[in-house]
Amino acid sequence: MTRKIADCRKYPSEMDCTLTIAGEEDEVVRAASEHAASVHGHENNPELREQVRGMLEDEKVGV
Repeated sequence: MTRKIADCRKYPSEMDCTLTIAGEEDEVVRAASEHAASVHGHENNPELREQVRGMLEDEKVGV
């Protein structure tokens, strides 16, 4: 199974966040949504989780 990545550096914010989260898709969606809510002030709801899921990238191994 290909691991997924959510990388805050790709989405400019006032905080200049550098967090990257990697793991299985559901784990990353959950963790990234919690991070978006607690750090960036977003509401952790189904819409946010679907938006996060759509932004995930495959982890590049050996690059």
